[in-house]
Amino acid sequence: MIVEGAGLWALFLSAFLAATLLPGGSEAVLAILAVRGEYDPWILLAVASAGNTLGGMSTWGLGRFAGWWYPASRFTQPRYHRPIRWLQRWGSPALLLSWVPVVGDSLCLVGGWLRVHWLPALLWIAIGKAARYGVILYAL
Repeated sequence: MIVEGAGLWALFLSAFLAATLLPGGSEAVLAILAVRGEYDPWILLAVASAGNTLGGMSTWGLGRFAGWWYPASRFTQPRYHRPIRWLQRWGSPALLLSWVPVVGDSLCLVGGWLRVHWLPALLWIAIGKAARYGVILYAL
């Protein structure tokens, strides 16, 4: 159960962690808070989107950092072949799909690794994450 008064922090933290390479999901926390009706849905959308976007950008930052030691020519892990192709073909708008489970984390990481500029990365990641939470809240 969510501690009284900590609901928005729990949502932010769960959304942040769900957007990193760590396993986890924030949908359950969002659904509980939405069903309880203690917070305006727009507040829930903003908090979840902010946490998830910052988590995605932290993964982007890890990719940027890793790119200094592992240049593109040395990166051969099959897990990242699809995200690399998407980003090379579509550029930063491919990060709109950062909300997709498993693939989204890889897209953020590869986006940083391929040196996608932080501002377009932030914009596309935020739009994708907010749209996902918007659909979830609308469905509830």
